Amino acid sequence: MDESTIRLGFFFGILALMALAEAVAPRRALTQGRKRWPANLGIVVLNSVMARMLVPAGATGAAVWAAEQQFGLLHWIDLPGQVAVIVAVILLDLIIYAQHLLFHALPILWRLHMVHHADRDIDVTTGLRFHPVEIVLSMLIKICCVVLLGAPVLAVIIFEVLLNGMAMFNHANVKLPERLDVLLRLLLVTPDVHRVHHSIIRQETNSNYGFNLSVWDRLFGTYRPQPAKGHLNMTIGLEQLQQQPTHALGYMLRLPFRKPLGQYPILQSKKDDQENPHV
Repeated sequence: MDESTIRLGFFFGILALMALAEAVAPRRALTQGRKRWPANLGIVVLNSVMARMLVPAGATGAAVWAAEQQFGLLHWIDLPGQVAVIVAVILLDLIIYAQHLLFHALPILWRLHMVHHADRDIDVTTGLRFHPVEIVLSMLIKICCVVLLGAPVLAVIIFEVLLNGMAMFNHANVKLPERLDVLLRLLLVTPDVHRVHHSIIRQETNSNYGFNLSVWDRLFGTYRPQPAKGHLNMTIGLEQLQQQPTHALGYMLRLPFRKPLGQYPILQSKKDDQENPHV
């Protein structure tokens, strides 16, 4: 069984499982409902086609090249195979945390990432909703990091499955038992942890960047355990786009090229802060 078959199997399996869980035990009442799904899933198809056309080998191909050339940190220090896989998965997780923070920090990257945050509800499909240019940039960053790390092929396959699976899990509109959530969030990013990141409140939007391990947010001081208004009363999305057609595919594709930028990038000017004193 090849990598594509494995990834597709996990993708559709987890998507179906999370959609079922949302129907059985929803965390919040959705304000926009599933009318968002055609655009959210449509952009996934577009992204998959673009990624396959522009970067056909992907991160796995980069790992194969690094192994053949014995290039990268983990090849140079010659770790045992299983240890190298574990270390690579953990380091790639840290890199995705740092990349996510960077897409909030730099206005030009935030323009792309706004497409993800513009969703006015949050459910399993939100975890798949990214602008095609962001997907291509993310893929190129991942390829560079895989090569520099010398990440084993198995580690990359595991990480790719985790990346897709955990993105769908922690965006899911699922109510976990409170004790289970408390236990899981000690190590992993649960839906209640990540939902805070999709709040319209700027300080909450700029928190909880992790997608898999919650330790990075705790370690680097970006962890917020709960939203200020509670999970049932918080507002999802971007404040300046609440009245916009953010669930239309065409709007999503054009959004990064529209003005104004918005009030959420971390490295925002003092002038913007003065103009938006309520955020």
